[in-house]
Amino acid sequence: MMNQATFDFIRQHADADVRQLALQGTKDPEVNLTFALEQIAGRQKARTKLPSWAANDGIIYPPHLSMEQCSSETTALYKARLAGRGETYVDLTGGFGVDFYFMSQGFSKRIYVEQNADLCTIVGHNMQALGLQSTVVCSQTAEYLSSMPHADVVYLDPARRNEHGGRTYSIEDCSPNVLELMPRLMEKAERVILKLSPMLDWHQAVEALKSVSEVHIVSVNNECKELLLVLGRQTSETLRLVCVNGESTFEIIPTVGTNSSQAGNKQFPRWELSSIRDQSLCLYEPNASIMKSGCFAALEERFPIQQIGPNSHLFISADEIHDFPGRSFEILAVSSMNKRELKEALKGIDRANIAVRNFPLSVAELRKRLKLKDGGEVYIFATTVGNDGHQLLVCRKKS
Repeated sequence: MMNQATFDFIRQHADADVRQLALQGTKDPEVNLTFALEQIAGRQKARTKLPSWAANDGIIYPPHLSMEQCSSETTALYKARLAGRGETYVDLTGGFGVDFYFMSQGFSKRIYVEQNADLCTIVGHNMQALGLQSTVVCSQTAEYLSSMPHADVVYLDPARRNEHGGRTYSIEDCSPNVLELMPRLMEKAERVILKLSPMLDWHQAVEALKSVSEVHIVSVNNECKELLLVLGRQTSETLRLVCVNGESTFEIIPTVGTNSSQAGNKQFPRWELSSIRDQSLCLYEPNASIMKSGCFAALEERFPIQQIGPNSHLFISADEIHDFPGRSFEILAVSSMNKRELKEALKGIDRANIAVRNFPLSVAELRKRLKLKDGGEVYIFATTVGNDGHQLLVCRKKS
């Protein structure tokens, strides 16, 4: 897909600054500079996002937007485990083909469908370079679905941008509109795996789609990346909810159609400032996937912890919990916003990592008030604690 001069230019400048290269240009008329710059930028991005692809010189990379929108190798490998094995796998919204490559590995027949002809050409080339036998179909999703053969697994990652390039989050605003396709999808596939925006409320998605059996909230390095729904022909009374952060998984079986965040009219403990200050207590912060799930009551059922108040999403325990799905901290001091208390609690501290939960000031406002630089080994959680109102919990992260 490129001549030798362009290929040599790409290899020669693999580590170069793409902007500087664009300004310098090239005197070799055989080099397709625009294409070369796109490939250099794509390869540099792939080193962290798609390391196994970056190691393959035969891979062709798409324009910047497609590289930004494609899955990382980490999340694609997780989805590959969801897809499992079978005879026929179909990706109806192919894109750059990252998910297709990893998720289709366990299937004997692999079909990639994409409406963009340029992407079809790139993916057809890349699958050969990666040694994966597959069928590439250039078609609209709905058009192909109407004549699609029966599949064990069908995967969709609908575009979450409108015609003006703005971001969309609701299912019906994505392209294609999966809600319209659901009757036909359920006829054609044993299972459907659907990737949606992590900004979407999973309760609403389950309610809208009806046939959801599993919800997977996937985070990488404590940043929520994907909301995955698994749908099947057979409905179940129970819904499997899995919160993933790297190698950590926390599985919940909430009641279908209900918000299980607080398990009814849960009574929160009325923590007093003195009880936190005078005991050797640990502070626990759930990871991003559990934060997204909202199922905080399930944590209290599983571990010896208690929330310090509604909407704080922070937990306290006298026990050290080694397998808690999130971060744990040693509480060093507790202070109100009283100047004298603050001076004592922050003695010797000139920098800290600050987070606010159910607190009237923003991080920037609180940092300015406390006159602290960002970073360091100290963590300050500003929140509302029982009868004591607005409090700062000064902590050190446990290893």
